Amino acid sequence: MIVQKFGGTSVKSAARINNVAGIISDAARAGPVVAVVSAMGDTTDYLLKLSKQISPKPPARELDALLATGEQISIALVAMALNQMGARAISLTGSQLGILTESVHSAARIVDINTDRITRYLDEGLVVVAAGFQGVSSEGHVTTLGRGGSDTTAVALAAALGAETCDIYTDVNGVYSADPNMVATARLLDRISYEEMLEMARVGAQVLHPRAVELARKNRLRVRVRNTFDRNNTGTLLTGAGEMEIYRPVSGVVLDRDQARLAIFKAPDQPGVAGLIFGALAERRIGVDMIIQAFHEDRSVNDITFTVRRDDAQSAFEALEAAAKELSAEGVSVDEDVAKVSIVGAGLMDRPDVASKMFTALGRAGINIKMISTSEIRISAIVSEKDAERAVKVIHDLFHLDE
Repeated sequence: MIVQKFGGTSVKSAARINNVAGIISDAARAGPVVAVVSAMGDTTDYLLKLSKQISPKPPARELDALLATGEQISIALVAMALNQMGARAISLTGSQLGILTESVHSAARIVDINTDRITRYLDEGLVVVAAGFQGVSSEGHVTTLGRGGSDTTAVALAAALGAETCDIYTDVNGVYSADPNMVATARLLDRISYEEMLEMARVGAQVLHPRAVELARKNRLRVRVRNTFDRNNTGTLLTGAGEMEIYRPVSGVVLDRDQARLAIFKAPDQPGVAGLIFGALAERRIGVDMIIQAFHEDRSVNDITFTVRRDDAQSAFEALEAAAKELSAEGVSVDEDVAKVSIVGAGLMDRPDVASKMFTALGRAGINIKMISTSEIRISAIVSEKDAERAVKVIHDLFHLDE
C-alpha cells in the first residue's frame, strides 16, 4: 500500500489534475493507493479573502466549514479524472475518512483515525481520494488542521493504514541543501534524516511541515518528497539518522524571513517575571522562537529579547508593553528588519568547530549577527534582512554544500 499527497500547485488546473490522476493510476496498478489532495492553487486564500468581505471576524466554526470546501472540490475532480482513465476511485471528506480531531477550529490535531471505511473501499479495488487539511470533532463539527494540514493528513493516514511509503508530491524535486531559487549551486539531497528534516522545517524550509515530519519520525514511516511534474525523479527519502552514514557536518542552510525581534529592557530580575511576560504572549496564542536574557552589572534587572513570526509582531508588542508597565520595566522595542539563517546537520553534534567557522565567515563578509540559538543539530543566527540572502550564499560556499 502507498499513500500519495498532492499539494495545491499540483492540482491548480484541469491539466494538472489529469497529470496527478495519471501518477495515481500508475501507482494503483502495483497495489492499493490512498491519494491525499489539497485545495486547488490559491483556493484557500481566496476563501479566506471572501470570508473577510462578509465578516471581519467570522465565527471559527463557520470559517472551517467554508475552508473545507476547497479540498472537497479538488478530491471530486481528481476522482472524476481517475474514473475517466478507467481507475475506479471514490472521494472522501475528512469526516467520511474517519479522521477524528480535537474540538478546536483552524488548528486542530488528529486524535484518532477509524480506517474501517477506507479499508473496505481499498479491499474492493477502489482508489481512495482523501481530502487533506480537515477532520471532524467528537461533536460532529468540521475542523481544519491549520498550516501543513494536508502533509499531516497524509502521514497520519499512512501510519494508521500501515502503508509501505508516503510520497509527498510538490513542485520541486525534493529537499535541497539550500533554496535553489536563491543559490544556483544548491544540491538535491537523495536522503535526509527525520531529525535534520524536522529542524529544517522548523526554521523555515517550506517543503514539509514540522507536524508531518514529527509524525513520520514517531512511526518510523518511509517518506519521499517528489516532484509532481518530473515522475522519473526519485526525490529525497526521509529516514532515521541511524540508517545513514554521517559524513558531513552540515546538510543544508535555511532562510526564514518571517521573523521579528522584540525586547523588554530592564525588567526586574525576580522569580515569576519571565512567566508573566511569556504568559501574556501565550494568551494571545503567539509562539516564541529564540530567547536571550542578558543581565546588567547590578544584577537587579534583565533585558529579555526574543523572536516571533512577523505577523504576530504588533500583537506581541502590545502584550509586551502591558507587561512592561506592570513590571515597571524601562521600555520595549520591536525590530522587523531581521531574518533567521540556520544550518542543519546530524553531524553538528560532533563538530564544535562548525559554529566558529560559520560566525567567522559571516564576520568577514561584513554581516552582523544579532542573536544566536543552537540545538544538537542546528545553529541559527538572526541577521538584518538585507544581509540574509548573502549570508545563505556565504555559508553554502563555506561548507561546500554543492558537492
